[in-house]
Amino acid sequence: MSTIPSIFDSAVPSYTAVGGAERAATTGLAAVVLNRGSRYPRRTLFQELEKIGFDFIVSLEGPQERYDVEELSLSFPSVRFILLKEALTPGEQINLAAAELSCPLFFVLWNDLRVLHSGGAARMAARIFRTPEEIRSGLPGTNRRLCTAPLIQNARFEALPTFIAPALYRRTVRTVPFAVEREGTASLYPFDGVGIYDRDRFFRIGGFDGSLKSLHWQLMDFGFRAWLWGEEIRSTALIRLSYNGDSPSEDSTAEESYRRFYLRSLAPVFRGGEAHLPLLRFWDYLFRAGVDPFSALKEFAEGRRWVYAHRSRFQRDARMLTRLWEDPRETSVPSAPAVSGDGPAEAALTSLSETEGGSA
Repeated sequence: MSTIPSIFDSAVPSYTAVGGAERAATTGLAAVVLNRGSRYPRRTLFQELEKIGFDFIVSLEGPQERYDVEELSLSFPSVRFILLKEALTPGEQINLAAAELSCPLFFVLWNDLRVLHSGGAARMAARIFRTPEEIRSGLPGTNRRLCTAPLIQNARFEALPTFIAPALYRRTVRTVPFAVEREGTASLYPFDGVGIYDRDRFFRIGGFDGSLKSLHWQLMDFGFRAWLWGEEIRSTALIRLSYNGDSPSEDSTAEESYRRFYLRSLAPVFRGGEAHLPLLRFWDYLFRAGVDPFSALKEFAEGRRWVYAHRSRFQRDARMLTRLWEDPRETSVPSAPAVSGDGPAEAALTSLSETEGGSA
């Protein structure tokens, strides 16, 4: 078993792997299935994924006992079942699945999603590894993205606003969801964690932070860290999925996970070619964190040490990223549909305001 070279302090979870010894194809793309309940027919799901042509399929199984695993592992020899001994967050499950795989790409799905259009795993992998220009010219390609997010529809086949743009509003950062049909549109993070990830790039930025217990803040942390560190998350119109039932709602309640995310992603200032968490920002943090001074000081000091340890990996700060996102003339990040402080916003980051300037 391999492990992710993590940038976080997290224990390796206890689990058992069953099956998955046989490789079904050689496309370089595997499927990772997260389970959102047992009401969806598993055999049908695995049959559909096998038909698409993934090299391997990894199914994350919760700590509850599953009596059909042995039978399914015999029927589907390319499916590896990860039997968890304890409940893990979706981000931790994705980390674990990535560590179990050797394919350069892996597609994270939920068991309540159907693949409507993809062209097959071989075509998906070829498209991601090569740009349209490289395909037309016949030149070899190289994947330039950390994650490629598909278009997602609801059960009525209506496009969902699953792409996310950051926006500045009264010195706070908000996220604005929108639907796209264009290839290569930038998204702050992959909605619901669904997307095709480059395994090496995923390892390079440390995967998901397992200390954050909310999927929403795991995705926000992952997305901001990716873009602040120079990675990219973009759309593809080649792949379309739909939820069998209602699309999941995101819980953006500001709690301990939010505070950790804020200190590592929103509070740092980029100057002199690296990131800093200025001491002057502690007073604003203390005022708005909602914890006692000693806890606030401890959290701030831990955040400051983390930013210092990874200071050279930053290529911009959150404020620069948001401004550049809204004005694509100043960056390689393509703009989403125009957003402003007067428009609708989801998961508004209003608990902690950003402070201009500050000294170390």
